[in-house]
Amino acid sequence: MRLLNFIPKAGAASQPGRVGALTERGVVDLTAAHGLKPREVIDLLRAGPAALDEARDCAARAGAGLTLDELRLLPPVRRPAKFLGVGGNFHSHIAEAERLGAKTPPFPVWFNKQVNCVNGPFDPIWAPFDSEQLDYEAELALVIGRRCRRVSAAEALRYVAGFMVCNDVSIRDWQMRAPTATAGKSFDTHGPIGPWLVTPDEVGDPGRLRIRAWVNGELRQDETTAGMVFDCATLVADLSQKCTLEVGDVLALGSPAGVGGLMTPPRYLRPGDEVRIEIDRVGAIVNTVVAEPQEPTGA
Repeated sequence: MRLLNFIPKAGAASQPGRVGALTERGVVDLTAAHGLKPREVIDLLRAGPAALDEARDCAARAGAGLTLDELRLLPPVRRPAKFLGVGGNFHSHIAEAERLGAKTPPFPVWFNKQVNCVNGPFDPIWAPFDSEQLDYEAELALVIGRRCRRVSAAEALRYVAGFMVCNDVSIRDWQMRAPTATAGKSFDTHGPIGPWLVTPDEVGDPGRLRIRAWVNGELRQDETTAGMVFDCATLVADLSQKCTLEVGDVLALGSPAGVGGLMTPPRYLRPGDEVRIEIDRVGAIVNTVVAEPQEPTGA
């Protein structure tokens, strides 16, 4: 099943969100058809397996649905409690960064992306006015579907609700200012995810998914998740030893070789650039870079 958050394009941007299931016949409006009347995908995840089963039944029974052209897709998880990424998790990425001292880590290296970075699958990415080192990272992301702590790798995938495409947008000079990398990973709009949450039964083996990234139509990254240092189950198990994972937590699982900052010379993103990231059996997101608004915001 492919679950998504959306609002109709016809109407105010401030209108309440709705939940849909993408089928061959279009998008089924689960906010209208499901007994729970969910407003976000996470409502279904928190309600448990019975709610998801009902969503499948609604999608199977529905006739023609809404077309994607009619909708603005929102992040499948709009306000995760945690948004974490893992660094240096592709052998190819480590190899391209060896000249900077990168080595294969003995354990997963986690960093935090502040949740204000969450962005829609087709919404603009802001190029900050105080850095010229805006970079992309094509990544598979997973979403936790059941609360868990100290699970084993053998059982870890049972706690995964599904998978998404993620662009772990990074500001390289800010990232290198401190060992944690969080500052350079957390700018507003720098966490596009989507376009929908794909349940594990449709994804199959998450260790055999092709990941590609294009900038302005030029293929920059192209590999499969078989190139990961630590696989999905190992990562969930590892993180669950450190903290309780909660429904809706988002984990971005690392990026392969081909990022702009490690090219010679570096090829950073500029306003007007378009980044497309596609993962087999999951989907594609497309984001255009725009200049960050310079007006301060606040109450």
